Amino acid sequence: MNKPPSSHVIPAAWSGLQRFTDARIALGRAGSSQPTAAHLAFQLAHAEARDAVHLAFDPGSLEEPLQALGLQTLRLHSAAPDRTTYLQRPDLGRRLDAASLESLQGWRQTHTAEAPCDLAFVIADGLSARAAMQQAVPLLQHLVQRLQADPQRWTLAPVALVEQGRVAIGDEIGALLQARTVVVLIGERPGLSSPDSLGIYFTWGPRVGLSDADRNCISNVRDAGLQHSQAAARLHALLSRARLLQLSGVALKDESDDGGKTLSAP
Repeated sequence: MNKPPSSHVIPAAWSGLQRFTDARIALGRAGSSQPTAAHLAFQLAHAEARDAVHLAFDPGSLEEPLQALGLQTLRLHSAAPDRTTYLQRPDLGRRLDAASLESLQGWRQTHTAEAPCDLAFVIADGLSARAAMQQAVPLLQHLVQRLQADPQRWTLAPVALVEQGRVAIGDEIGALLQARTVVVLIGERPGLSSPDSLGIYFTWGPRVGLSDADRNCISNVRDAGLQHSQAAARLHALLSRARLLQLSGVALKDESDDGGKTLSAP
């Protein structure tokens, strides 16, 4: 009986460190080349990242689960008419198109008698519609539970579902929805091991023209990253602190390492 051929892959001496990271380390070698399995895994990850960038956002799939949480929804679109333009013109992804602007202005006119709301949520495709569609609702499930249990009452605007949107579009939406704080849940730029990563950006006093220094960010929300419950805890704590101090951005510090339990600001 012939013996099976021995493996030509020479393992790396430090392969035990692989269990601590998703990074491509200690892959070993086959002669002077990368092992075939590692090469194929890299090609698959690259294809998944490209697919995540180009996957079409389906806001309709989010409406029913959001409404089940007691959240109203609005469908909006950025000034980028299609995905190609969106990728080539980031500035257009930061502003609403004419129809969406008219829709929100109409909403504002019919709600002028109401006091400003505390929170407006924006769910946008960003650079990974897959992340927005997979992670936003589970995150909001945990966050809504916390907001409802909070002794300090929170009033919520309708959730804006935005196609071809970038982070800064939340400033315009939050201002038109008369929200004290806007929270943007957006698909992050896919890495080669994280095509489904959601980013959270929130801004106190949203208005057009703010910069990234005026926002706070919580990133890598996904099953293999920051868990939905942990992200919701951290976000709730930061939002509470932002409302107390009436600020966000570089002036609001998250110094916790326990899911947002210990926060301070200068």
